[in-house]
Amino acid sequence: MRTASAKRHPHDDAPETGEAFRRLAALPASPRRDALRDEIVRAWLPMADRIAGRFRGRGESYEDLRQIAALGLVKAVDRYDPGLGHAFESYAVPTVTGEIKRHFRDHMWTLHVPRRVQELRNRVRAAARELSQTSSGDRPAVAEIAEHTGLSEEDVRTGLEALDSFTALSLDAELPGSDDGYCLSDALGAPDPALDTVVDREAVKPRLAALPERERAILYLRFFGDMTQSRIAERMGMSQMHVSRVISRCCERLREQVLRETG
Repeated sequence: MRTASAKRHPHDDAPETGEAFRRLAALPASPRRDALRDEIVRAWLPMADRIAGRFRGRGESYEDLRQIAALGLVKAVDRYDPGLGHAFESYAVPTVTGEIKRHFRDHMWTLHVPRRVQELRNRVRAAARELSQTSSGDRPAVAEIAEHTGLSEEDVRTGLEALDSFTALSLDAELPGSDDGYCLSDALGAPDPALDTVVDREAVKPRLAALPERERAILYLRFFGDMTQSRIAERMGMSQMHVSRVISRCCERLREQVLRETG
């Protein structure tokens, strides 16, 4: 048979502190009040620990979770008003739970994820867990999760992607199956400097075509034939100084044209 105390409290670990809260509300700030407040907090710590246990296995140690839950409990004790007539646990449970969830939201995500996406992640993760218990254990399909949660398939995919955003691999992390220390950073590509050259060449190509034939030939021999100014001068039958002036004048003109049209 359930006791009268059990009927009053929806949680088995809820102590009877109604009278203590009424005395706390009537006491002015004093060591006596602080001692009574600490006594109430200690009485409710088992419930806070139980709530913390619900969040095990999500990347935070249980001891840290207990401390966060205890902080939420202290806030609940300080803000609770027994004069409103509500049971303390009906106020404390969401306060403690909210404190833990806020910790995960603000401190545990490696990548910044909007709150809406975090909420989608939580709904998708909970639904996938429930569906896995009633199936063969395989990860449920997107359509199954969408039907179970009432979300669109697009939102489910967003939530599934967010599941992989909670933590990030270090670039120095060794890849699975690697025996020589090959890490993630070794698999990343790098910008090809030749791409800038391609862009530059394509930008000046129509301008080069518009140059007089002799100037175009000099630039071609210098930049595409990789010839020195002295060899160009010999080939074109002019002085090295003249070749230098032609190259400088043409390059400056092409640069101004490109900047003017792209700026």
